[in-house]
Amino acid sequence: MASPLAGVVRLAAASRALLLALSLLSRLLFRPYDTSASLHPPCLLPSPSPNSTTTAANSIASLAVWDGVHFLRAAECGYEYEQSFAFLPLLPASLNLLARSVLAPLVPVLGYRAVLVVSGYVLNNVAFVAAAAYFYRLSVLILKSPSAAYRASVLFCFNPASVFYSSLYSESLYALFSLGGVFYVFTGANTIAMIMLALSGSARSNGALNAGYFCFQALLHAYDAAFQKKRPMLAVQVLVTGFLRSVFVFIPFFAFQVYGYLNICLHGNMEELRPWCKSKVPLLYGFIQSHYWGVGFLRYFQVKQLPNFLLASPVLSLAVYSIVHYTKMLRQLFESNSIHELIVATVEGRSIEAYKSSDVDTVLKSKVSTNVTNKAQGIAVAKRRKSVATETDSNDQIIEVNKDVCPIVVLPFILHLAFMTFTAFFVMHVQVSTRFLSASPPIYWAASHILVSPSSSKRWGNIICAYFIAYILLGSLLFSNFYPFT
Repeated sequence: MASPLAGVVRLAAASRALLLALSLLSRLLFRPYDTSASLHPPCLLPSPSPNSTTTAANSIASLAVWDGVHFLRAAECGYEYEQSFAFLPLLPASLNLLARSVLAPLVPVLGYRAVLVVSGYVLNNVAFVAAAAYFYRLSVLILKSPSAAYRASVLFCFNPASVFYSSLYSESLYALFSLGGVFYVFTGANTIAMIMLALSGSARSNGALNAGYFCFQALLHAYDAAFQKKRPMLAVQVLVTGFLRSVFVFIPFFAFQVYGYLNICLHGNMEELRPWCKSKVPLLYGFIQSHYWGVGFLRYFQVKQLPNFLLASPVLSLAVYSIVHYTKMLRQLFESNSIHELIVATVEGRSIEAYKSSDVDTVLKSKVSTNVTNKAQGIAVAKRRKSVATETDSNDQIIEVNKDVCPIVVLPFILHLAFMTFTAFFVMHVQVSTRFLSASPPIYWAASHILVSPSSSKRWGNIICAYFIAYILLGSLLFSNFYPFT
C-alpha cells in the first residue's frame, strides 16, 4: 500500500491540476474585468531579453493578474519604482533563474515575458506539492496521529486560498520554506531550518516571524540546561545560539530594505528625498504599505469595507476557534502536569532522536522524526493522566493529554497564529486574511478536528467543507479574471 505521504503528494498534484483547469476555463468563458495588465509598457532600462508580440505570447502574459503583474514586472525589469519594493525578491529572482535555465529554449518562441509567466506557474505549483508534503510531515510530528495529519493535509490541499498557490503569487514559496523550515526546527536540523526560514522571509514579509520558533526552541533548551542539567553557562550558550539563529532568519528581509534605501535614498534620481529616507529608522516596506495601500491600525474600519470583512469572516472565525481550542487544551495540560516535567520531557525526547545526530543525518533520517518526544514525554505526562478517560479515540484526536503527546509544542504555532490574526483584522486590508492565514497549520488541525469530533455537530463539518469548495470556485472565477477576490 502507498504511504500516506505519497497519498498527500498525489492529492496535492491533483488539486493543482483542478485549480489550473478551473482558472483556464473561467478565462475562456468570461472576459477579464481589467485588461490593462496586457499593455506591458517597456522597462525603464532596455531589457536584453527579447519579447514576442504573438497572440500566444500575449495570452500567456495576460495570465499574470493582480499582484502577479508586479512580480512579473520586477522579474523582467527589476525594481524600477518605490512601490515595487513591496514585492519581495524571492519569487522574481526564482522566475528569472528558471526562465534563463530550464525554460530558456522557450524564449525565442514565446518571448521572455511569457516564459517568465510559465516559469511562475510551473514553480509555484511544484512548490505547493512540496509544501503539502512538508505540511503532512510537520502535522504527524506535532499531532502524533497520521490520520489527523492526513485529514488536515487534505484540507490544506483544497484550502480557500488555493487559487493564489497556483498563480503568480509568493504564497507557494512562502508555504514551502515556512512549513519545511519549522519541520526541521522540530527535528533538530537547525542549519537546514535556518536557511529555509530565511528564504520564507524573502518570499513574504511575515516570514521573518518564523524566527519565533527558534526562540521557543532556545527557551526550552535553556530551561533544561539551567534547571535540569544545572549548567547555567550552557543555558547562556543556548540562548545566544537561538538569538543568532533568529537574527539569521531576519537577514534577507532587512537586506532587501537596505537595498531599497541605497537605490532610492542614496542613488535615486529624485530632486527631493522621500519622507521615509529621513526617518530615524528608514523602513521602506512599512512606508509603502501605509502610503500606497493605506495599511495601518484601524484604518480599514470603514462602513464601505463591510463586504470585505464579511469575505474574510470565515477564515478569521476558524483562526479564532483554533486559538481558543488549543489554548484550552494547553491550559488543561498545564493544570494537570508540571511545567518542569513537560519541558524536560520535550527536550530529552528531541535530544534522543535528533540532537545526537548532525543536521545532515537528521534530514536523511527525517522519517524517524515522527516519533520524536514520544518516549520521554510519556514519563512526565503519564503520571497525571486526568483527561484521557473522556476521550473517545486517541488516534483521531488532534492533541490529547496522554502518554503519546506533549502539546506544549503547539504553543509557538498558536502564538504565531494569534499575532497574524490580530494583524489581519486590525491592521491589514482584511480581505487579504484568506491567503495571509492560509499557511497556518493550526487552522487545518482544528478544522479536521471538527470534522470527526463527536462533540461537534455534523453541520459544522459540512459548513467548513462548503466554505472551502465555494472559495475555490469563486477564486477560480473572480481572481483569474481580474475581479476582486481577497
